[in-house]
Parts: sequence; C-alpha cells; structure tokens
Amino acid sequence: MRAIYWLLIGLLPCLSGVLLLQYLVAKPTQMSLYLALGLGAAALWLVVALRTFSGWGWLGGLVLAVACFGVGFLAANTVYLNQEEQRVLPEITRLEGDPGDGHTAVLYFTHGEPPAYSPMPWIETFRELDKDGVSFIPKPFRAFFLYNLRREYLENGGSAHNKVHQIMLSELVKSLPRAKDLGTRFYLAFLDNPPRPDEMAIQAVNEGASKLVVMPVFLTQSSHTQAGEEMIQALELEKHGVQVCYATPLWEADPLRQMFVTRAAQNLGDVEKSKVGVLLVGHGQPDDWDQIYPTQTEQENAFRSAVRQLLIQDGYQPENIVLAWMEFKQPAIPAGVRKLLENGVERILVFSASISADSIHSDIQVPEAVHQVTIPQGVKVVNLGAWGVDPLVIQAIGQKIVKCEPALGEPSGR
Repeated sequence: MRAIYWLLIGLLPCLSGVLLLQYLVAKPTQMSLYLALGLGAAALWLVVALRTFSGWGWLGGLVLAVACFGVGFLAANTVYLNQEEQRVLPEITRLEGDPGDGHTAVLYFTHGEPPAYSPMPWIETFRELDKDGVSFIPKPFRAFFLYNLRREYLENGGSAHNKVHQIMLSELVKSLPRAKDLGTRFYLAFLDNPPRPDEMAIQAVNEGASKLVVMPVFLTQSSHTQAGEEMIQALELEKHGVQVCYATPLWEADPLRQMFVTRAAQNLGDVEKSKVGVLLVGHGQPDDWDQIYPTQTEQENAFRSAVRQLLIQDGYQPENIVLAWMEFKQPAIPAGVRKLLENGVERILVFSASISADSIHSDIQVPEAVHQVTIPQGVKVVNLGAWGVDPLVIQAIGQKIVKCEPALGEPSGR
C-alpha cells in the first residue's frame, strides 16, 4: 500500500502540471474543467501526503512533488507547442496550358485573425521566430502568453478583424465599377486562418481565371507578404496558363496617408490643433528580423514620417506628433504618451497606424499600453484604431489593383 502512495505522490503532481498547461491554453469553454481537475489532483495529493509523510519526510515529498509537477508541465508544453496544423490543399483541376476563359481574378489577402480565441497562429509564429533564431518569450512561458491572449479575446468579445475585411472587400468591388463589365472575380484570403491565399488562388484557377492579381492588404513588404506570395508561387500557376501580377503593399499610398489627417480632423472636438497630440503606433518586429525582412521597419518608419508631415502641414505642432511602437521596438507606447503629456496636450489621438482592420492589437493591446500611464483629468484619449472601412483606404487598395489591371480603372460601360 505504501508503494502505491509513493507512486501517487509522483504521478499526481505530474498530472497537475499537465492540467495547468491545458488550463492556460484551453478554449474558454474548457477552462473550468481543467481548473477543477487540476485542483482535484492537488487536493488528492495532499490527502495522500498526509497519510504518507511525517517529520522530515515532508521535505522530500515536497521536493519530489515540485520536480514531478515541472516534468508534467514541461512535457505537456513541449507536445503542445510542437503540434502542427493539418491542411490539405484542393486540387488544381485545370489542365496545364489551358488559357482559361479570359477573366481576371483579384486575390485580396491579408493577415487575418481568428474570430474566437485560437492559439494556432501564434504557435506557428513561435516556430517561425525559433527557426530564424529570434529572441522571444522562452518556451516554458509561452503558455502564459497564450493565457493572456485568451483573456484579451474574452475581454473584447472576440475579433471583428476578418468581418471588417469582408466589408472592405465589398466596398472595394463597388469602387471598381468596371469589374462587373469585365467579369472580374474577387477572392478573400487570410494568412492566419482559412481560407488561405493558396486555397483561393486554386479556386480562381479552377473557375477559369486567365490572370490573377494578388493584392496584399498590408502596410509593408514583410514576412507576412512574403509568406502569402510564397504560397502562391509554389502553385506554379503559369503552367496552368495564368498570368500573375503581385500588387505592392500600401506604405506609399497617398490616399491612405491622407486618411489619418481626415480622421484626426473628425475627432478634434473643440480642442485647438496646437493642444492635440497624435500617437502613430507602428507594429514593430524583432531587431533580428530587421536583417531578414529589412523593408518592414524601413517602410513603417517612412509611412509614419510621411503621415506626420501631412499632419504638420495641416496645423498640428511637430512636437505633438509622436511615433511609437506596439512591440519589439522603442519608444514603446507608454513612453510616447508620457512625451505628449509633458507637452501639455489636452487630447491624444491614438492610431494603430500599421493595422488594417479592427483586431486584438488595435482594440485591446494598444489601449492597455496607453493606460499604463496615468492620464490627468482634463486630457481625453481617443483610440482611433486601425484603418477599417474608410473610403480613402478603399481608394488606396483600388489604386494598387489598377496598376496591375489598368482596365479596372476605366469608367463603367466603356
């Protein structure tokens, strides 16, 4: 009997470690179950320990329990982080050399964010960071990162990111009236959840497209745009008679830059421009990635600097327009807010300058970072969020597509 007790003394903490990992990363509907099971395992261990240990025996039992708990947690963590998404691409049914029926397909692809909490995109990101040797959260603590991500999803009631892009695509189609005359078809794809760019490119080919315009709805040329392009290039669509044109990201798009000036003007209230601070928040990437994907940081900086100049031309004070970073780089958001407060501004307009549509970044993480700083009474902070469904954003995207397919820019009925 005593041998069984000692076995339980080791197994129950190990089980508790596994259950803690599951609690940290589980879907919201499963959190309570894993928490209850984990507490149950801990309580049972205490009962067994009371029957087993006395005096100095408790010290050995506690050391064994902690060691077994760590083994259980780390083993479960390793298995969890090593999981891979299973994805089967549809077949290209069109014969090689088939020219298609002559129509153009536009593939609008963007980052994507699961509507409900899903750790898989971040597990893939962890793997990519590790592959490139980028310093990030150590593996044993990544479950706590996912726990915080789940909290943000619950706080926000989910993510509207993908839905906003559906609306943006609908508005884009309306903004290109020649599309209907020309038989142009539009497809929406996401990097971080289905449908992926390669899946939708295959659908476009199977539906007879002779030309594919790939529109990356991102600010910069980055690891994200490269990943989408590589998915499509791997399909070798030219063998199937499809001409592919890759549009460029939006960092040089004048209408997108102007959108920030217009939106700022709409949110001044009764405050003079000289008393308004503007925080242009870039996304940021690890410094190690600047060696691998140098254009992302360069283009984020160039874009925000151009927006800053437009705001200055519109009457805002240069010292009251601050560039900050959401993650990985400095100055961080709190430092940017403190600088604006030191300048005596009465209103702070916060833009998630690099985010295309409402997301956990723009709706939760940026505001939380802003409010790490104590905001004095009399100073109002307005979170203007991501780009979203704005006519100038749609115009910017449309202009990029027209560069690949000029006929779409012609008047309707021609």
